[in-house]
Amino acid sequence: MTDIGAGTGAGAEGGAEGGAEGDPAGGRDGGVPAGPAGPVARALESLEGLALGDSFGERWFHTFRPRERAAAEIARRESPVESPWRWTDDTAMAASVLRVLHEHGEVRPDRLAELFAGTFAADAHRGYGSGMHLLLPELAVDPTAWPTASRRLFGGEGSLGNGAAMRVAPLGAWYAGDPSAAAAAAVLSARVTHAHPEGVAGAVAVAVATAILAGDDHAAPTGTELLTVVAGHLSAGEVRDGLVRAADLPGDAGPLRAAALLGSGDRVRADDTVPFALWCAAHRADDLTEALWTTAAGFGDVDTTCAIVGGVVAARTGVAGAPPEWLERREPLPPPFAR
Repeated sequence: MTDIGAGTGAGAEGGAEGGAEGDPAGGRDGGVPAGPAGPVARALESLEGLALGDSFGERWFHTFRPRERAAAEIARRESPVESPWRWTDDTAMAASVLRVLHEHGEVRPDRLAELFAGTFAADAHRGYGSGMHLLLPELAVDPTAWPTASRRLFGGEGSLGNGAAMRVAPLGAWYAGDPSAAAAAAVLSARVTHAHPEGVAGAVAVAVATAILAGDDHAAPTGTELLTVVAGHLSAGEVRDGLVRAADLPGDAGPLRAAALLGSGDRVRADDTVPFALWCAAHRADDLTEALWTTAAGFGDVDTTCAIVGGVVAARTGVAGAPPEWLERREPLPPPFAR
C-alpha cells in the first residue's frame, strides 16, 4: 500500500494478477551487474527479500484467505501452496529506487519520478493507492513537477502513508554501514511522492535500520538497541514515538500484542506501519523466514509490513535461507532485475 493523507482510510488491498514485461520506464542502461560484493550485491539481496515478503504477505489478505483460515495456517507455519505469488506496488517502486541508484550512484529525484510514472503506466493494477493514481499520471507528463504535485495530495498536506517506507530498504542496503547517508538519501527518495514529514520519517527509519543491519560490523545493534538507534535518527513526530514504544516492547511479546500496541498498517500510515515492521525485523534480524511468519501474524497491511521486513532482514541474511518453495512460487523480479 503506497499512500494516505491525514484522516484518510485504507486504500484497496491486494495486487493484480498481471505483470509488466520489458522495460516500461524508458531507455538508459537496463543491465545490472551480476554481483561483486558491495552495495550492488547487498541492495539486490534486499530487493529479493522485499519482493519475497511482499508476495508472501499478499497471500494472507482476505481476498485470498478468510482471516480465520489465514491465522490458522500462519500458526501452523503452513505456506500458501498456490503459485505464483505475485508482488505489488511495493516491489515495483522499490525496483525503481534501486535502478536510479544503479544508474547514478545516488538518488536523482527527477529520474525517480520518471521511473515511478513509467512503471505505473505499464501496469497500474499492482495495488497502488489512490494518491498514486492521481500523482503518477501527472509525473508521466512532467517528472520534474514532483515537488509541487506531491505536495498537493490530500488537501495540500502531502501523503503520510507507508509507501515511501515500503520501497526504501534496498536504498538502505546500498548505503550499508552508513546510516546517516542512508537517511539523507531516503529523504530525497521519499519526497518524490510523500511530502508529509511523517511519510518521509517512515522512509528514513527503514533506510537507517537496513543500513545498520547490512553493514560489515558483526556487533551492529539488533533488537531493542537497534530500535533505539533508529529512533535517534528521527525528528520528533509520530513515527519516532512509535519506534520508542516498539523499543520498550520485548521481542517475545508476540506479533498480536505488538500489532495492538503499535498498529500493523490498518490505517496505511507510516506511523502505524513502520514501528511494527521494524520491531519484527529487529528481533528476528538473523532469520528471514521466521521474521516473515511473525510479521504476517500481525495482519494489517500485511504485504507492506512483510515487504519492509523482507527488505531489511535480507540485506543482512540474503534470501538463500528462505524455503526453496517460497522462492520458486514468488513471481520473478521486474526488469531489469529478473534473474
